[in-house]
Amino acid sequence: MNFKDLIVAFKPDFDPVPLTEKFRAGLAATVGIMLLGLALRFLPQVNYPLIIFASSAASAVLLYAVPHSPMAQPWALVGGHLLSGIAGWACSLLIPDPVLAAASAVGLAVLLMHLAHCLHPPGGATALTMVLMADQFHQHGWDWVASTVIANAVLSLLLAIIINNLIPGRRYPMSSTDILPQRPVARRSADLGQEDIEWALSQMDAVIDISEQDLLDIYRLASGNAIKRSAKQAGQTVK
Repeated sequence: MNFKDLIVAFKPDFDPVPLTEKFRAGLAATVGIMLLGLALRFLPQVNYPLIIFASSAASAVLLYAVPHSPMAQPWALVGGHLLSGIAGWACSLLIPDPVLAAASAVGLAVLLMHLAHCLHPPGGATALTMVLMADQFHQHGWDWVASTVIANAVLSLLLAIIINNLIPGRRYPMSSTDILPQRPVARRSADLGQEDIEWALSQMDAVIDISEQDLLDIYRLASGNAIKRSAKQAGQTVK
């Protein structure tokens, strides 16, 4: 990447999401975090009061701003936080140096989430928190830490299901077939342009967690592969 491309990369992406949807996302996140805090306050306590992890706020961004994203779905949310919590707790116990422990915790969390197919970016913050707050957490004991991580993740999921489905036009959670619908390509269609992608996005009352160019590239690659596959099945040769 040259310097010019680097500067252009800082240009903000003016998405076509309606202003009402942006307000809904902000309001939903406000309600979600408020209810999460109240629920943790009144849940049965294990030795010490349960707290809100900062990573739960990061999860709220995904859950309420891009609820259709694969990274915001239930298994990604719960599995991501739990595996990351385990990674952070283990590194805080086994690695004396805090900097090395922090780096190892985040790296291990990413690996575990990838292997378990539950990649959830806020999970990295959960792993890091386990290391940065190790002195306090070790005093509280593993049972309190486990209870806090589980409570944050599960309550966040339940609240996201309730709040998102109360918002008109939203549906959460979404299955893999909803996120990536499979539609057969019978023939070559008209060439798709940037303006077509922008128009299609403007018709959707939600934030799409992918750029217009990425969508265009995916469409072109998929269409080309479908045409080649169809030609191969018909005994033709396509370059």
